[in-house]
Amino acid sequence: MSENTRVTKAAGVVGASTLLSRIFGFIRDVVIAWFFGAGLSSDAFFVAFRIPNLLRRLFAEGSLSIAFLPVFTECLTNQGKNEAFKLARSAIRLLSAILVITVIIGIFLSPIIIRIIAPGFTVSPEKFSLTVTLTRIMFPYIFFIGLVAICMSILNALGHFAAPALAPVFLNFAMICAVLFISPHMAEPVTGLAIGVLIGGFLQLALQLPFLMKKGFYFWEKTKTYHPMMKKVGLLMLPTVFGAAVYQINILIGTLLASLLPEGSVSYLYYADRLVQFPLGIFAIATATAVLPSLSRQASAQDYDSLRDTFAYAMRLIFFITIPSMVGLIVLREPIVELLFKRGAFDAETTRLTASALLYYGIGLWAFSAVRIVVSTFYALQDTKTPVRMAAISVVANIIFSIVLMQYMGYRGLALATSLASMLNFWLLARALKVKLGLLGWKSITESACKTIAGSFIMGVVVWAIALLIIPSGDKTLIGLFFGLIGSIFAGLVFYGSFSFFIRSPELEKVLSVVKKSRRIK
Repeated sequence: MSENTRVTKAAGVVGASTLLSRIFGFIRDVVIAWFFGAGLSSDAFFVAFRIPNLLRRLFAEGSLSIAFLPVFTECLTNQGKNEAFKLARSAIRLLSAILVITVIIGIFLSPIIIRIIAPGFTVSPEKFSLTVTLTRIMFPYIFFIGLVAICMSILNALGHFAAPALAPVFLNFAMICAVLFISPHMAEPVTGLAIGVLIGGFLQLALQLPFLMKKGFYFWEKTKTYHPMMKKVGLLMLPTVFGAAVYQINILIGTLLASLLPEGSVSYLYYADRLVQFPLGIFAIATATAVLPSLSRQASAQDYDSLRDTFAYAMRLIFFITIPSMVGLIVLREPIVELLFKRGAFDAETTRLTASALLYYGIGLWAFSAVRIVVSTFYALQDTKTPVRMAAISVVANIIFSIVLMQYMGYRGLALATSLASMLNFWLLARALKVKLGLLGWKSITESACKTIAGSFIMGVVVWAIALLIIPSGDKTLIGLFFGLIGSIFAGLVFYGSFSFFIRSPELEKVLSVVKKSRRIK
């Protein structure tokens, strides 16, 4: 199987799994809102859950996976599977010890942590006590998710993507079941939801084990506690932790600036960002996850010609998918927001204002997605410092753009600033990668992107015209709005697919080829 075919197939698996996870995540949020509403219990849970979730983003699924996978792949390529498995077992044992200590300290210091991140809760002894209890129940989640991150890296490097990609589905499913079947029997119902998080973490880890064993990897085989290549993993982790922290600072600053604007601004940006994250997770993150093992293999073998070819293909594929998604999201932004959120206090005016924020976030979707591919290439080359430097510059730019644009555009300016900063980040990263690797196939990428832009623009006009005809105006029923949106999206897919087929798009041909092969195997 060629690397491009491998990437396409893996991206499809990860994307489909991510879609399933997002659907279950939406159901989870609906169930939690239905059972707990908005009050003391839900406030306490969301604050408590934020702590292990932040640790997961900073250390587990973020920096640990990014740092470990290229080193594991290098060991696998140059020293063989046996030595790579020794490295993996060493990493798991060392990480387990660190995570156990972290969990114990976290449980012990929970009251102090809550005082720092939610000082307002100290006013209510009941809310503060409940939040501390929930934090202590959920802190062991970081133990499970840390080990899941290592397992995901091993499986991805060995060419298996389904189990790692499906792991979040198990967390969402466990939380839904906990609300329905555990919470009603608890003295404090929300503790049942916290227990569900813990069960979800265990299930995520348990899902990986059979697939690891199928690949010939066993935890219990003898190995040294500390493998020499763990030093390289640690050195790569430090910059990526800082990079993840920079992203969190960016979010914090955006929220802070939005809080200075008229009431509702924070909410408009939050809901619009949630919608942008949907295609970003399904397409961009899936493709970046799929391409990292291939790039890491080629970098380890010092096959830089193939690495450039894989990079160029991944960029063409991501533009082929995300540019029409961006156009569709912008054209259909208002009915999408209306279908998903317009109910209760979320009225027509709130829908319109949220859709306006979505327009300016949507403009940057192609850049958000492209950055993921370029950053993955740096990670494959075991260069984690350059992405962090560029991220820091883009954060400063985002702050400057935000302060200037919010004076004229309000909360819309903050959304546009985020998009512009991401475009700047992409340009800086692409330029730095060109210096590092030389020619990267930008001519073929640009030609493909121009064709994609042309097809997406015409598709946007077609979707806009069809939406005017089939999406009812004025007061809409939920059913009418749903089928109107589905019809508009389907029409856009058919037109864009036909256009791509007519111009003989290589990306469409590759996708169809992988689908045909998959059906033949089944």
